[in-house]
Amino acid sequence: MSRKVLKITTVSGSLQQPSRTDALLAAIVGELASALPIQISQVRLSEIGPQVGSAMHRAALPPAAFAAVSAIEEADALIVASPVYRGSYTGLLKHLFDFVGSEALTGKPVLLAASAGSARHTLMIDHQLRPLFAFFQALTLPVGVLATEADFEDYTLTSPAIKQAISHSIDAALPWLKQRLNTTSGAIRQPFFAQL
Repeated sequence: MSRKVLKITTVSGSLQQPSRTDALLAAIVGELASALPIQISQVRLSEIGPQVGSAMHRAALPPAAFAAVSAIEEADALIVASPVYRGSYTGLLKHLFDFVGSEALTGKPVLLAASAGSARHTLMIDHQLRPLFAFFQALTLPVGVLATEADFEDYTLTSPAIKQAISHSIDAALPWLKQRLNTTSGAIRQPFFAQL
C-alpha cells in the first residue's frame, strides 16, 4: 500500500523568536505543500533549547526534547535550517543531532537551509551542514537555500530571488520526495539521471 502523506519534520536551529530561520522554513514548507501532500512536525530549538542543552545523554532528555528526537527519527524527510553563527550552524543544533540514532537517518531525504547576515556565508550549507548529515548517511537534497538579512522585512521573507531559489530547491528535491511518498519500504533509490 502506498504512503499517501509525506511526514516532514522541520528543524530550526534558531535560538530566538521571532526568527528569520523560522520564516525561511515556513516559506519552504509552503512551497512544498503546493507540490506534495505533507504532514508537518516542527522542532524549534527556541522552544526546547534548555531541555536539549541540559542533557548529556539520550536517556536524560526531558520529554519535550525526547519527542523532538523521535520526530526527527520517525519522519519520512527532514527540512533543517539554522542561522549562521561564526561560520557554522548553532551548537545546540549539533547537540540535538548528537541524540539521534546513528542509523536513524540512513537514506532519508534532508533539505538544507540557512539564514545569515550576508552572502559571505553562502558556503556554510555545503561545508558545514552537509558533512553532518553525511555522517548519518542521509540523502541531502541537491539544492540548499541561504537567505540573508536583506531578504527579510520584519521577519517576513520578501525577496523574489530567494522565493525563486526555494522553488528551484523544491523542484530539485521532488524526484526523491515523490519516490519516498510512493514507497512502503522507506528505501530511497536515486533517480536515473542522478546515477549518470
